[in-house]
Amino acid sequence: MESDVTLKIHLSEDIDDTVAIAMLDLRGDHFETQGRARRNPTDDPRPLIGEELAVARALGELQTQLVEAAWGKIYVSEISS
Repeated sequence: MESDVTLKIHLSEDIDDTVAIAMLDLRGDHFETQGRARRNPTDDPRPLIGEELAVARALGELQTQLVEAAWGKIYVSEISS
């Protein structure tokens, strides 16, 4: 069996803050996470760095949600066996 899964990441930013929203639908389960990066006021504006950090943080939280969902299904499966 093969399938494609689409991960959508939405970025919003201003001069100081970047927010990444990661959304994933996987076989009927919906996962949505947020990552945020804030520029230190003493640093020069470098949007790419904020985007990278915000996306990495959103993906890290998404990874946590996916693992927790899988463990939850394993636990339910073991109880019902």
